[in-house]
Amino acid sequence: MSTNALPPAPGGGPATAAAEHEVLEARTGGGFWHDVFARLRRNPVAWIGAAIVLLFLLVAILAPWLAPYPETALPGAREVTPTHIPGPGEIAGFPLGLDRFGGDVLSKLIWGARASLLIGVISTAFGLAGGMLLGLIAGMFGGWVDTIVMRFVDILLSVPNLLLAVSIAAILGQSQLAIMIAIGASQVPIFARLLRASMLQQRSADYILSAQTLGLGRGKITMSHVLPNSLGPVIVQGTLTLATAVIDAAALSFLGLGGGGAATAEWGRMLTYAQSELAIAPWLAFLPGLCIMITALGFTLLGESLREAMDPRTRAR
Repeated sequence: MSTNALPPAPGGGPATAAAEHEVLEARTGGGFWHDVFARLRRNPVAWIGAAIVLLFLLVAILAPWLAPYPETALPGAREVTPTHIPGPGEIAGFPLGLDRFGGDVLSKLIWGARASLLIGVISTAFGLAGGMLLGLIAGMFGGWVDTIVMRFVDILLSVPNLLLAVSIAAILGQSQLAIMIAIGASQVPIFARLLRASMLQQRSADYILSAQTLGLGRGKITMSHVLPNSLGPVIVQGTLTLATAVIDAAALSFLGLGGGGAATAEWGRMLTYAQSELAIAPWLAFLPGLCIMITALGFTLLGESLREAMDPRTRAR
């Protein structure tokens, strides 16, 4: 259903700096973000989620120094036989064992953290940017513009996220860039609808009526007041989406859409080559799967804690 655009401000005259400051004070509501971060600091679940995310981010950033071997190195190729793959602790220097090709599993996991998180972060940023652009246009102009934008978003939403991502990745070819674009595109409608809904809710707030009374134009009100105050739910969703992006990246790589060879270190690709070795080397699937699960858990805990901290029903307690 389409909505009307922001009504023109009466008078049309420019607002003074003091008047704008008054509107900003009304909008911030006595330190909203300060209260949110204070609640996060008191929430042990938020600390656990932040610690997990920070740990994997540090591993990804410091991978060149933490990994015992380069990403594509196969230092244990001579130790692997068709019927036996050395497991964790069997050979000195390979604490988590080897893979089918003789690669050090610990090094692969460390390098895989960099690849998986990079795909997750960039794809989420892409989806966030595209979704916010569509949501901003729909929420700002309303009317027929809103109708056209939201019908396009509805079409995207009618296709399951993973199916849409697989289709786009298949069209673009096998590469990490294709996976980033595919996952990001599947997230665009989620952010678009969320921002639009948040903006529509903010437009009826008292501080918007005050801004219109002061003579601020539609663009000024939207960009300076409505949009900043509508970003809370989008930020929460972005944090939660990082978890699904990491999982989707692993799923697409598992399906062979990630590009790279067998020596490429990425958690989803590690699962791809581990499935044929489950009978003799189950740890090859368990370890990258565990990394994916813990990373997704960290982002989920952090996102849910942020959602709870920003929920007015819990903040009022």
